[in-house]
Amino acid sequence: MRRRRWFERTFDLGHRADAFPDILERLRGTPARLEDQLRGQIPDVLVQRSDDRWTIQQNVGHLGDLEPLWAGRLDDLLSRENSLRPADLANRTTEEALHNDAAIADLLGAFRTARNELVGRLEALNDEQLSLSAFHPRLELRMNAVDLFFFVAEHDDHHLARISEILREIGG
Repeated sequence: MRRRRWFERTFDLGHRADAFPDILERLRGTPARLEDQLRGQIPDVLVQRSDDRWTIQQNVGHLGDLEPLWAGRLDDLLSRENSLRPADLANRTTEEALHNDAAIADLLGAFRTARNELVGRLEALNDEQLSLSAFHPRLELRMNAVDLFFFVAEHDDHHLARISEILREIGG
């Protein structure tokens, strides 16, 4: 089945604060889901290319590469900035990181550590902070904190689905 490309996606936003606990659980669970997905895979499978796109390890590394962006965007909201900081749409950090040369345990560990720090910050937010909003530069719309982290959870799931797709394609 054909998956939607990330930059072709649109998002239903306008989430209320009472949706946040569910979103927070998705964010908290991503490292465990990722580790479970990759448990027992041989290293060669993790760095094998499929369709000239990122390898599994590059997808994992990319999730870790974006954690500073998500934390920075939370800072933007809490500082009441009008706009969220832009993402590097060319993904230079991931392209230049040599994730295929890293140990998968290191990539997973770095992602888990960064995500746990972010989740800890998110758990401390109150309803007023969850309602703060700013302009998302690529989507060209305002989003509140709940919407922003729904977007992050969707991004996580996008890459988890891509990893599953790669595993099916290469027989991992």
